[in-house]
Order: sequence, then C-alpha cells, then structure tokens
Amino acid sequence: MAKPLLDLIKHSQIPAVPPIWLMRQAGRYLPEYRRVREQAGGFLNLCYTPALAEEVTLQPIRRYGFDAAIVFADILLVPHAMGQELWFETGEGPRLTPVSSGADLTLKGAREHLSPVSQTLSRLTQSLPADTTLIGFAGAPWTVATYMIAGRGTPDQAPARALARTQPEKFQEIIDMVVAVTIDYLADQIDAGADIVQLFESWAASLQGEELERWCVRPVAQIVDGLRARGLQTPIIGFPRGAKTPLGDYAQKTHCDVLGLDTAVDRRAVGDACGADIVLQGNLDPQILVAGGGELDAAVDAILQDFANRRFIFNLGHGILPQTPPEHVAQLVARVRKAS
Repeated sequence: MAKPLLDLIKHSQIPAVPPIWLMRQAGRYLPEYRRVREQAGGFLNLCYTPALAEEVTLQPIRRYGFDAAIVFADILLVPHAMGQELWFETGEGPRLTPVSSGADLTLKGAREHLSPVSQTLSRLTQSLPADTTLIGFAGAPWTVATYMIAGRGTPDQAPARALARTQPEKFQEIIDMVVAVTIDYLADQIDAGADIVQLFESWAASLQGEELERWCVRPVAQIVDGLRARGLQTPIIGFPRGAKTPLGDYAQKTHCDVLGLDTAVDRRAVGDACGADIVLQGNLDPQILVAGGGELDAAVDAILQDFANRRFIFNLGHGILPQTPPEHVAQLVARVRKAS
C-alpha cells in the first residue's frame, strides 16, 4: 500500500492535501501516554522497553490518523550509550554527568545499548497501518553535545560554546564521536524499518558564521554522507531550528531531502530559496495549537496557502507543548485535511 508522506518525498507530484505529522505527537498532552509512562516507572524505562515505546508511538496514530509515526525515544540516549550518566528530574528535564573531552566517553557497546530503539521500530513495522510512514530520528551532534557538556539544557548553550572556542580540539573529539555513533544508530534504525530519519538540531540558533558551519552544518553532512556511503538512500529530514544562515544553503550543504522549518522563518522566502527539489516541513507555532479556535484555523490556512504549489509536509515549528488540549490537535488535523 502507498504511504502518502513517503511518496511525497520520493516523487515530484504535489498532492491535493499535504501529509501531516507533529513533532512530539506522542507525549504528555495525551492521557493515555501518561498512563503508560506511569506503568513504565520512569522515562528511560519507557524508551528502553520496546513494547511500551511501541504503544506510545501508536497512540497518536490511533487517535488522529497522522500520516507518519515517529518512534518514541530521546536524543540523549546517544550520550547515555557513550557512557554518560543520564536521568530525568521531574518537572526540570534531563540531567547528565558533564564531559569535557572524548576521553570522558566510550564508543564500546554504544550500538548494543541503543538496540532497543531498533527493536521498537521493528515492532512498529508490524503494528502500524500499512499507509503510515515510519520515522526514526537522532539529535544532531551540536545539539547533543550542548547537553553533554553542560549536563543539562541551558538557555544559551554557553558551556558548549565556551569549550568549542577555548579548546576546539577537545570539542571536536566529542563531535566526532557523536557523529560516529549516530551514523551507526540511524543505519540500524533504517535496517529495522524506518522509512525516513530526522536529525533534530534544536540549538542551531546559538551559533552563526564559521562556528555554525563547523559545528552544525559539517557534522550533519558527515552523518548524511556516512549513511549514503553504506548504500542507504532513505530520505533524511534536517531541522536546524533558529539557524542564522540561509536555509537553502543549509539544505544544500547537508544534503538533506527535507528541510524542517521553525516558527520564525519567512515561509515564502525559504520556498523560493530552496527550489522544488527540497521538500519543506513545518511550521505552525505550538502556542497557536494550544490556543485553538479561530486563531488556529487562520494560522493553518495561511501555511497551506504559502505552500500550496510545492511539496510540503504539515508539522509544527517545534514540538507539541504538554498543555496542549488533545481536541485542538483533532481540530488541526481536520483543518489540514479539508485543504482539497
């Protein structure tokens, strides 16, 4: 059976209704997710237990019928696999033991450590509807490294920026190790059945110029090229949130097939810059999804109008917020699917 989202990327035809999925479509805004997380006894247990991760991946597909499911996992499983301690503080987010060089990390056993995610994907190839595209993912190296060095999320990624500036060789060691693990990780996800993979560069906004080129663009290009060198032609979505660079250049230099757009971009300008070869994805403001009502309908209509004549995947400009009413997501899906 055809998979509309995957077919959109692989072929030049523009469908009457764009396919839709949402970042963080499985998560805390859904009561059924909260029940499974409580059953798991912790976030990491949920990520590393394939049957439970499969269940929460399926929940938004059952509820809304999205065109794609993204495997339930976390970008910080990669540093966890490289030997960093990782835990989650309730209400505060992830914590890691900070590192400052490659000597603090290991590649040994990383691939095996991450194998539960591939097991979840394998299960999903059997349990998803036949027309639903299956998406795997990883964090882009700069974004993952910012957490590894600070030991937590920070407002301006200052600890990572300081290490990259003062001891670039040590920072390069960390980036190179993350690149190597991520190539293996995504290759295994693809082998397990992922139709597409996405690289989340959540903190691209904190770099610019040559630093952006070195720490964001080149590592993502290395991952894409590493997968292609293994004969894997699976489409790749790049999502450089807030990047201070022409996004057409980012797409061209990283060799991504799809460019994810954050809420701040000029949609028409990006569309003109990227041309027809790059599929665009985005970019509804998650706060508008929280608001719902007429404001949501108007925002959806504006996005659909801006991208009416090109290949486009409807999504958010970042992940669903925990306070989002589930009925607003249903409203969004219905509005997009009225597009024809």
